[in-house]
Amino acid sequence: MTFTEPVRKYILSGVVAFVVIGLIVANIMASKQDKTFETNENLYNQALQLQTDGNYDDAWEAISKVIKAEPNSEIANYLAGIIAVNKGDVKQGAIYMQKTLDLNPYKAEDPVFMIQLGEIFVATERYEDAKIVLQRCQESGWAPEEIPNYQEHVATLLAQIENSQ
Repeated sequence: MTFTEPVRKYILSGVVAFVVIGLIVANIMASKQDKTFETNENLYNQALQLQTDGNYDDAWEAISKVIKAEPNSEIANYLAGIIAVNKGDVKQGAIYMQKTLDLNPYKAEDPVFMIQLGEIFVATERYEDAKIVLQRCQESGWAPEEIPNYQEHVATLLAQIENSQ
């Protein structure tokens, strides 16, 4: 089958039109996505600052909006867990911290996260889970600079679990 010159022009014009329309649609969708990302990033940063300032109620309000928009965001779930604990809702904090670990299993290599998770599990009386987490901390021999008495704190929490059972 041989295409005549006018047919080739129509085919080429159709392909070019299809590509141009696709680029326009992609650009419009990308700009909407950029705005959503920017809004969520600003809310996250606001929540982080409010949490740092000790304003946990407003921080919770901001991070809740981020979680609603991005429920599978590891950093948003982590911050939500920290804020919930600081607000006094330790069980909710444990749920968010567990979800953070589920979203990123490599958090099990983060000594600060692991001790926080262990503390929260102890506070919620999830002693078996706390024991697993804290034994991991102990076996790894972590000693992060930001927590100078890390291993002593781990040992204290493990002793507290033993006394509670």
